[in-house]
Amino acid sequence: MGMESVHNTTGTNEVENYDFTDSELIYYVRNALDSTTSDDSSYQELVGLMHHKERLSPDQVALLSTCLKALSGAVSCIDMTCHKDLLSSIFAMSLWRHGVEASDALADLVVSLAVSNGKFVDLCLAMLVRNFMPPYSFMDSLKEPRGLARKAHALSLVHSSLESISRLVPLAPTRLAALVVQEMPRIQEKEKIGQAGALTNIRIFVENMFRLESGPVGALVGSTMLMAVVDRLLDLDLDISWDDILKDESSRGIFEMELEDWEYEGEDADDLEQIIGQSLSRKALSRNASAEQLDALLVLTFEHLESCQTQGRLNEVFSVLLQSFCRTVLNAYKSKFTQFVMFYVCALDPENCGVSFSKTLVDLFCSDCPPLTRMSAAAYLASYLSRAMFLSDKVVLTNLKRLVDWCVEYCGIHGDDCDLNPEAHRIFYAGCQAIMYILCFRMRGIITVPWLKSQLSMMPIETILKHPLAPLKVCLPSVVEEFLGQAKAARLFTVSKTFIFDDLLESELSRAFGGLERLDMFFPFDPCLLKQSDSFIRQHYIYWSMVGKHYANDEQGSSDEEEDEEITVKGNDNMAMSYDDEGVNLDDFDLAMTKMSITPKNHSLIYGYGGELQELSRMPSKIRPSMSPPEL
Repeated sequence: MGMESVHNTTGTNEVENYDFTDSELIYYVRNALDSTTSDDSSYQELVGLMHHKERLSPDQVALLSTCLKALSGAVSCIDMTCHKDLLSSIFAMSLWRHGVEASDALADLVVSLAVSNGKFVDLCLAMLVRNFMPPYSFMDSLKEPRGLARKAHALSLVHSSLESISRLVPLAPTRLAALVVQEMPRIQEKEKIGQAGALTNIRIFVENMFRLESGPVGALVGSTMLMAVVDRLLDLDLDISWDDILKDESSRGIFEMELEDWEYEGEDADDLEQIIGQSLSRKALSRNASAEQLDALLVLTFEHLESCQTQGRLNEVFSVLLQSFCRTVLNAYKSKFTQFVMFYVCALDPENCGVSFSKTLVDLFCSDCPPLTRMSAAAYLASYLSRAMFLSDKVVLTNLKRLVDWCVEYCGIHGDDCDLNPEAHRIFYAGCQAIMYILCFRMRGIITVPWLKSQLSMMPIETILKHPLAPLKVCLPSVVEEFLGQAKAARLFTVSKTFIFDDLLESELSRAFGGLERLDMFFPFDPCLLKQSDSFIRQHYIYWSMVGKHYANDEQGSSDEEEDEEITVKGNDNMAMSYDDEGVNLDDFDLAMTKMSITPKNHSLIYGYGGELQELSRMPSKIRPSMSPPEL
């Protein structure tokens, strides 16, 4: 029985209405496969049938489906060398291009090939992974219900086929994980202008990676999928330079420069700050293709974490993400947004993930890891404890005590005759700066609870600050000034004014702290400037204006006696609750420019250390955009 029995040769491309049994079809296909050694054209006709590019008629679709099913019953006759053209045609086919019957038949054939011969496994897996993404011509149709239905069916076939192969071929999951990572789309230079197709492709690919992670083969490939996604987030993150966000000068705070150069009338300072913030962050990033892709992938990641929480396996995913964080993100150079994956997974489960992350960071700082790792851990810990609204003040104080204890022990080892050398003692200064930075944000919440205030008062922080190593002269001046101002107002410490210097100036000691890649500028959980991602973060996040607003309201026009009364009356162990009770609207902080680290210089908004407390609504501007330590 030749091809002419199934497909006429009149040029009309119509299929005659013959009914064939499965055995007859398999017999025909076997003959076609055998004809590669003869002059019979049946094999070439079979290859041509698989190689259709134009739109098929209903009769041609029926013929294709029939032959695909017949090939599934004859896979034992397919040879890697003799039938190279046929295999190439099969593996070049797309599950997206055909209707239900033909695509189902194609998926069955691919599974049959993988199971029949180990030589076909990689080819079959690679073909299915390529089908994670649609052909380019399908991009526009994905916005329509019909296109979405085609997508759902195609990807359902892809994953069911991968699951079948993984179940029947023991080594397949290992090969699958490697192939997925290898095929993951990368940004090409020509795509950096922001092509919609490139963004759609990487989104769909990552969706499939998360589907693998949460599916039946997730136990075998899930950790690889999660780590690969984080690595790609970091690639995109590092592709964004601060020059893409902020037009900064090395010696001036960004808002200091912008407020000097910006001409604007008719708005007060807060409105002007928000206008400038929008100009510098959202608009600048919206023109960056890497930022756009990173934002989209972070949203997918956050949504996947939410689904993991619903499935009751968030702790399992957290363990993988924590491992990935310690392996790559912690020591990444200038990571800006990828770390918010850890922030969000902790926000979803504060009592377990949230506490575990803080413990890991403080353990790293107190360990014998390389200095840059320990300094980075201190910066992450300080920023995390300061910004995480979901962490209670008790948790913050527990971690703070470990930092203080380590610094006290360090002071004991290095006596009064030690040299003031920022490079030699950089880990110590990283710890001291972390302590002060945390208290800039969380002191207000801690002192409103008498027993927590008592614990804070008993910590020998003043001993550390007055040690001959002089951390107040080495750490970032704006952090030092803000910390001392709040500590003085709360009457927790009595540090001499001689330790203070103008925040406009940065001493040589402070400049030397951290070496070339200034860790004094590294606050990794500064507000997220990616618009879509920030919508997930903001409800769990402490903005500096929240702290400044509370402090300004409490201190303006109040006597010492009134202050004492307010501190003892307001008791709350959870900063999130106190903010909610005060009716703070998170939408007020949409632009994330009210943060402590990059706010406008305003000389009227600092503490007067020699007299009464002056107006304070935000941190000084000298803390510049976050920069992480160099890679080891």
